[in-house]
Amino acid sequence: MGLFFSLPALLFLLLVLCFSSKLINSLRVNVVEGSVNVNGSASIGFIDEDFICATLDWWPPEKCDYGSCSWGNASLLNLDLNNKILFNAIKAFSPLKVRLGGTLQDKVIYQKTGDQETCPNFTKNPNLMFGFTNGCLTMSRWDQLNIFFKNSGAKVVFGLNALSGRTIGLDGTAIGSWNSSEAEALIRYTVNKGYIISGWELGNELSGTGIGTSVTATQYASDTISLHNLVQKIYDGFQAKPIVLGPGGFFDANWFNEYVTESSSSLQVITQHIYNLGPGVDDHLVEKILDPSYLDGGSQPFRDLQNILKKSGSSTVAWVGEAGGAYNSGRNLVTNAFVFGFWYLDQLGMASMYNTKTFCRQTLIGGNYGLLNTTTFVPNPDYYSALLWHRLMGRHVLSTSFMGTNKIRSYAHCSKTSAGITLLLINLDGFNTTNVGVFIENATTIIASTQRNPTQNRRTKFSKVLRKPRIEEEQRDEYHLTAKDGDLHSQIVLLNGKELLVNSSGVIPSLEPIQKNFSSLINVAPFSIVFVHMHTIRVPACT
Repeated sequence: MGLFFSLPALLFLLLVLCFSSKLINSLRVNVVEGSVNVNGSASIGFIDEDFICATLDWWPPEKCDYGSCSWGNASLLNLDLNNKILFNAIKAFSPLKVRLGGTLQDKVIYQKTGDQETCPNFTKNPNLMFGFTNGCLTMSRWDQLNIFFKNSGAKVVFGLNALSGRTIGLDGTAIGSWNSSEAEALIRYTVNKGYIISGWELGNELSGTGIGTSVTATQYASDTISLHNLVQKIYDGFQAKPIVLGPGGFFDANWFNEYVTESSSSLQVITQHIYNLGPGVDDHLVEKILDPSYLDGGSQPFRDLQNILKKSGSSTVAWVGEAGGAYNSGRNLVTNAFVFGFWYLDQLGMASMYNTKTFCRQTLIGGNYGLLNTTTFVPNPDYYSALLWHRLMGRHVLSTSFMGTNKIRSYAHCSKTSAGITLLLINLDGFNTTNVGVFIENATTIIASTQRNPTQNRRTKFSKVLRKPRIEEEQRDEYHLTAKDGDLHSQIVLLNGKELLVNSSGVIPSLEPIQKNFSSLINVAPFSIVFVHMHTIRVPACT
């Protein structure tokens, strides 16, 4: 029996098909073209081998912001040092630079050896500065921390109490010079026990107008000189001495300029803190993170600080000592979710371009901006971004520019442990896949020989890498990071389409690339992050 449709039914069917086609087309991701230019002539920045750094803080469980208490047992005083995931997460970096400090560091008392007095915990008191009483670091806990850091391969910078010996004036400023006696006792104990500390940092957020209170630049410089002299005295005879860092505060051009000038050669590293997204309670955090112009504004403190260092003629170098993006513990499912990787990696790339040597993420664990989940210790997406950067991005920074869309952020470095260069592409666009061509100035490529002698290589000069037939046989490594189910608020990240999950033994998953033909375009999906290792490229900046 034949099929029969009435005219109204046919019209309805055609309408449905037409609507469905429009719906499918509206949901279809567009593909656009773009190109990145990498200048291989010379590096524009030079970062530390262990550029990636993370912080551990002092906040007790009672630390709450906007009605949410996000710190749990992540304090230096109560963190579970027996947790396998925590140990493996640090060990995977070999080493991970860890900065110990934060707001309460300027209220920490160090227990002296043989001291029989009770060592008090931080107790909440809203009438006191920072909302807590003084707290105490016992030497038994200091022992535990140092043993853990040694075994896990952490490289430790410790933030000292810079308010010791001072009083707070009626105008809120700290009065008097720093009393270094407690710090001296701690440092001597550390040395006598054979513990290795890479650096001693003086104070937290007391620069400029300060947080809670402030110290003048002149006084801070004098105190920094005192710390430097103390370190030189205690470590006399040591081949390698810890570096001295300060002030661990927010950038204030006049204050920082005066501080650098008056600290003379006593200050090896000047550290600034970055929370340029505003408070964690801000409902527009995601909009800011995905706004290229807003991200561009983040370069200003890096640029200004480098200008100060250049003009001073000082050997002091710049670090970001603490960066959580959004202050007051961040925001759940934003600063600990996939979307935050766009801000974080952009900051890493931008800081590197301005010769910032180290970048410390707030936090390794704790608050709503940890690389690890505060409760389960399971890595959040940015942990894997940090680990890929650490393994792939070398010390020499290359100049890049992107054409085609302002939604792609691009950065390039000489590769870290092998030849070639590594390119980082960040797609802030949720609707367009961008096919990216790569143009490399002053480059040479090493091409596998097709002749009988496998040891022979051909060297080809080129300035353009884009569908070049002669090098189709060569491969590049790609690492594509995307959010699970495309949800920017997801705390699970996919690497090349596969979930990254720790196993039952707490082992961090291996980060394996996919390989693509060297001459093909790089496919950057919507809301994705891509690391591309081009190991056959040779440029003057990397030799």
